[in-house]
Amino acid sequence: MLPDLTQYMWIAWIVLALVFVIIELLTLEFTFLMLAGGTLIGGLGVNLLGGDWWLQVLAAAAVSALLLFTIRPLLLRALHRSSVLHPTNVDAIRGLGGRLTAPFTGDVAAARLDNGELWSVSRGPGSDALAVGDRIIVTAVRGAMVEVALATASESPLPTDRSTD
Repeated sequence: MLPDLTQYMWIAWIVLALVFVIIELLTLEFTFLMLAGGTLIGGLGVNLLGGDWWLQVLAAAAVSALLLFTIRPLLLRALHRSSVLHPTNVDAIRGLGGRLTAPFTGDVAAARLDNGELWSVSRGPGSDALAVGDRIIVTAVRGAMVEVALATASESPLPTDRSTD
């Protein structure tokens, strides 16, 4: 005489939901969270109401699909709405200020940017009037060199006179 294993189906639903939550913690895409919700609401819910095993599986699948196609897109949209794109690496250099540290010799000069990096500067439009010590703004990045323009007073975040008393 074999025991009726369907009476322990509630344990299987809880274990499956925990497995889905653990996988969700590793992926962070809300997919397995929706499957865990469908497992708990559909599968465990119908089990506690006394439904047959096939009805539990059908309800779990239906609720999971409903959550996946309705709640998950809303959660992803809310998550990505708060994510502001922050430029990094070379993309962050364009628009950065600095100071010309060496005069143009030929078509190349040197500048120290506000982030502390020393870059080679190539001649670009408006770079003929630049002198050593002038505040500059990076207008473009061309490989290992930057093109710069003279910074106006409103673009200059640092004061031009850095003397300390």
